[in-house]
Amino acid sequence: MTSVSAPTRAPRPAARRGRVDRRGWLFVAPFLVVFALVFLAPVAYAVWLSLFREQVFFGGTAFVGPANYVAVLRDAKFWESFLRMSLFLVVQVPVMLALALAAALAIDSARLHAAGFFRIVIFLPYAVPGVVAALMWGFLYGDDFGLAADLNGLLGREVVRPLSGDWVLASIGNVVTWEFVGYNMLILYSALKVVPADLYEAAAIDGAGAWRTIRSVKLPALRGALVVATIFSIIGSFQLFNEPNILRSLAPNAISTSYTPNMYAYNLSFGGQQYNYSATVAIVMGVITAVIAYVVQLRGTRKGA
Repeated sequence: MTSVSAPTRAPRPAARRGRVDRRGWLFVAPFLVVFALVFLAPVAYAVWLSLFREQVFFGGTAFVGPANYVAVLRDAKFWESFLRMSLFLVVQVPVMLALALAAALAIDSARLHAAGFFRIVIFLPYAVPGVVAALMWGFLYGDDFGLAADLNGLLGREVVRPLSGDWVLASIGNVVTWEFVGYNMLILYSALKVVPADLYEAAAIDGAGAWRTIRSVKLPALRGALVVATIFSIIGSFQLFNEPNILRSLAPNAISTSYTPNMYAYNLSFGGQQYNYSATVAIVMGVITAVIAYVVQLRGTRKGA
């Protein structure tokens, strides 16, 4: 009886050791070069500037190490502007995201007629540049002209004063909300469009109504998008500059040069020629913003939170 031997496999070629294929770097090299020039280099230069201080009497600059950072942490104007933007964030961001969420849910529902039209209308303010939006709302807020002045003239006294010291922060919040509701709505609406249809079918089989579907299906699916929108809004709040800086010409007594951290750094640099201290303010504010955004990201992505 003859036995049939199993076919032998051809030996695999020995792997070439000690040789790394670096061709992939050629594809990412353009991005790395641009990233280094427009991000890493400015940040490194700002850090370098923050370690020096200009000498008034002797001329030139002197290395002071962390002295500028200590001065910023003791700067009352910096903390006043930071707390003002923190209050702005705590009030304006939830209102804006709630409006964006309501708009996204309404457009995603099958009960809203002309949903495409409303989507474009709500998103359209985001296409308006921030400078133009601030100028437009400034004409509406003006005490001597615009809608506010007309209402006060109709009522016979100054009732509506959007640019007064008590209302100017809320007025700026209204401008920012008008600008960015559509942007956040689009983020949330895009997340709703990728929810599997099986979840809606299962909810319908279980007898869930519209509100139950929103609470049990849509809102859990929007969690990641809400975290992203919240982080973007936090960064945008601490970077607030255009709106208060433009409205300052209409309300110089209510909006100071240090009204926001960005305005404070800008006026220190271009108004007071304090480039080193301005760079320090920017670095400190950037670190604080990054830490807060990171904490929000960890809290939002934690399961069961």
